[in-house]
Amino acid sequence: MPEDERREAMPVFDSVMGQILASLEPLPMPALKNMRLHFPDGRNRYNVEDVIRSLGSLITGVTDPQSPIRPLHASFYDFLTDKSRSHDFFVDTLLVQGDLAFASLRVMASKHGLRFNICSLENSYLPNSSVPDLEKRVKDSIPAQLSYSSRFWGTHVSSTSFESSLAKEVEAFFDGERLLWWLEALALMKSLSGSALTLLSIADWFSGHTEFTHVSDAARDTLRFVRTFASTILRSTPHLYLSALPFAPTQSRMFRTFAPKFPCTPRIAAGHVENWPQMEKIIHVNDWVWSVAMSPDGKRIACGLRDGTILVWDIETGEALYAPLRGHTDVVSSVAFSPDGRCIVSGSWDKTVRVWDAKTGEALGSPLQGHTDWVWSVAISPDGKRIVSGSNDKTIRVWNMESCEAFGAPIQGHTGWVQCVAISPDGKRIVSGSDDKTIWVWDMETCQASGAPLKGHAGMVQCVAISPDGKRIVSGSGDNTIRVWDMESGEALGAPLQGHTGKVMSVAIMSDGNRIVSGSSDQTVRVWDAKIGVALGSPLHCHANLLSSVAISQDGNRIVTCSHDKTIRVWNADTITGKASVAALQSHTGSVNSVAISPDGHNIVSGSGDKTVRVWDIETGKALVPPLEGHTRSVWSVAISSDGKSIVSSSADKTIRKWIAETGEASGVFQGHTGYVRSVAIFPDRNHIVSGSNDKTIRVWHIGTGETRSLSGHSNWVRSVAISSDGNRVVSGSFDRTIQVRDTGTGQASSAPLKGHTGYVLSVAISPDVCRIVSGSLDKTIRVWDMGTGKLLSAPLRGHTSGVNAVAISPDGNRIVSGSDDKTVRVWDMQTGAGVGAPFRGHTGPVRSVAISPDGKHIVSGSEDKTIRVWDIDFLNRHQPFEIPALCFSSDLTHALHSASSFFQDSKTSAPSGPNEEGWVVGPEGRLLLWIPLALYS
Repeated sequence: MPEDERREAMPVFDSVMGQILASLEPLPMPALKNMRLHFPDGRNRYNVEDVIRSLGSLITGVTDPQSPIRPLHASFYDFLTDKSRSHDFFVDTLLVQGDLAFASLRVMASKHGLRFNICSLENSYLPNSSVPDLEKRVKDSIPAQLSYSSRFWGTHVSSTSFESSLAKEVEAFFDGERLLWWLEALALMKSLSGSALTLLSIADWFSGHTEFTHVSDAARDTLRFVRTFASTILRSTPHLYLSALPFAPTQSRMFRTFAPKFPCTPRIAAGHVENWPQMEKIIHVNDWVWSVAMSPDGKRIACGLRDGTILVWDIETGEALYAPLRGHTDVVSSVAFSPDGRCIVSGSWDKTVRVWDAKTGEALGSPLQGHTDWVWSVAISPDGKRIVSGSNDKTIRVWNMESCEAFGAPIQGHTGWVQCVAISPDGKRIVSGSDDKTIWVWDMETCQASGAPLKGHAGMVQCVAISPDGKRIVSGSGDNTIRVWDMESGEALGAPLQGHTGKVMSVAIMSDGNRIVSGSSDQTVRVWDAKIGVALGSPLHCHANLLSSVAISQDGNRIVTCSHDKTIRVWNADTITGKASVAALQSHTGSVNSVAISPDGHNIVSGSGDKTVRVWDIETGKALVPPLEGHTRSVWSVAISSDGKSIVSSSADKTIRKWIAETGEASGVFQGHTGYVRSVAIFPDRNHIVSGSNDKTIRVWHIGTGETRSLSGHSNWVRSVAISSDGNRVVSGSFDRTIQVRDTGTGQASSAPLKGHTGYVLSVAISPDVCRIVSGSLDKTIRVWDMGTGKLLSAPLRGHTSGVNAVAISPDGNRIVSGSDDKTVRVWDMQTGAGVGAPFRGHTGPVRSVAISPDGKHIVSGSEDKTIRVWDIDFLNRHQPFEIPALCFSSDLTHALHSASSFFQDSKTSAPSGPNEEGWVVGPEGRLLLWIPLALYS
């Protein structure tokens, strides 16, 4: 070939062969040519046929347009991709990744690309499995190049170096309805599970490029949408638009962007959740679930059932991957994945251990027999070569994974059933727990005990786990506690972790080693800080029966739980703690006596027994300015002006100080009280301050001049003061057990003292509409009073088990938040007085102060444990029972079908009163009318 022709031909050869070799699955000639049309920079003109026509002896599919084109032998691929061998014919597959990324995105956006109802489904009543000729419709409507592009565009993008032009193409993909059409096509092709990898890789590809942060956020939001609704979309794809989109949280990007574009879909009239919940999905099974495990890649869940079967699920879609694994004849009490994810090992009450192929579900070899009683637990060594099992026969056995033969004699030492076993990350040690209340550590090679048994639990040891660094053992017990032990010394590290009210059935440790997750027979999951031994957030009431097992994905992003309520539940690990912040706000060296939130909701101000005031970023927990120093004794109270520019603090040094919020500079000192100044507040006009003191007086100060006037009336210390939103009234609570209301203009009492508490009044708050007063007392109760009449509006709110130190009212006036010496924060319904959800637990000392953010979404609490915690108040909504309202196909609720007889009168099937256990509302002849995501509303 002449040199000039050669120079012209080689770029064409490199590009076309690069396309063939870099494609993640082989494509037929028409698909290759179609994708080539969408290549950038002139490479779209290269003719695929011209290159491969002469390579018939090296490539398959050259003559048949329906056959995929691929190298006939792997050696040809190896030759072309090895520059030392192929020289001028070297093909760099990395260089064509960008071309394939552009082409894939453009194929999906083309005239014959993705579109609404791509397979022309006639209605939404049928599951996909009942749609006639669906496979043929998919094949005819989604050609090879579109199928390929939909499944692999994310891989090609993430394999390309970041460039703005490609980023803008991806940005356009997420901004348009094409995103929904993509999910529709994937569901019809039964490839929706793969969207998770695409979305995660896209979010990572944009990492570090702040101008495209909104795109990575869009990818993550779409991932939550898929994880929540995948099973529904796969069952009946039209319900992507009819059920999934309408029920997406109102603050999710998916709902905000796309719901307005589909106005003729169901609307939620009341109770629409705002944010993605902790629970991603519920998987229902037909018997008690005893054990659960996650594959190392986080894509599969395996669970063992009471009926002796093992089920394996796709974690993204909630679909069973194959038929139940059958072989055991009794309860499957334990399951585990091998480190390479290829095998599943199970232990059963039928006294055997079995090994299964994780890909096919087939049994590998014969059952491992040797135990003479129930097998309770199995574990696999990090190298995947050994299995360890624990049994009711009081022994531990070690097995060869490949040969299924036992290594040596049983390990003996426990005097009771061996309930649990675990293997250290280096594979050198076995840890076991027993109903003899002890934990033993064994040498894997010698099978000898490595020391004396670990004693401390007062009940059987139900579960054990080992930290990723191998230095700590975590155990859960029938005594309802969790303990942390030093692996080397066997010493208990700190006090037992207490909080569960039932047996601790399962423990797992996050991959960072800093958090412990526990599941209990009390039906809850708890998350603990492993280092300081405190609970993070409130317990998660997640099952309706004994919670038998928990598992954590290796990346720490997801938690899976299973229960005797016949469900497996998948949780988002980032939100499972109720968004409690602990470590970041631990710089005070004394009790946190007071907290306040800035009007814009961005900052927290705290006052402490360490004599300082601090300002924090509510999102990051970082200090915004150095500590505000000046007080010579404990700071008892802090307040922020309505414009957020000033901070006022009061102290046991009998003074009030004013600070510039932005810089932390002192800007004034107010003196006059003769006792501790326990409470301070700023008037809405920002010109006056009110304070309450141990000198039994209330003072009103002019901020500009420092002039003050004293208001007397209480016969004991004034513990708390509050100002009404209109600035006309001051309310005070005192150790004299009364509450007083005063006119700020005259200083006169507006009514007789409010009496009813039988202990000191420790805190008062005024509702935004100035109609109600809320008070908290040492008598453990909260009371709600009518501001005008001074009368009690309801019975005392009871629930705290110790004095109520702090109360606050939500901006909408509908909720009360309280903090107590019992170390909890509680939320109450203002109208009914009922508690909302479970108490927030996590503080290890009395809660001294609470505040609510201006948007009503967060609670901030300060405690004697020297920490500040931030809680997501919406967390409480996610566990309330959800009742299905009357069926309604109109935005006008007067059209609701309170009696469905008229709608179903011609049907032999009566209408259901609500969704079935999977969330489907099913009409006549099994029509799928609507799917309600119970994970969001139960």
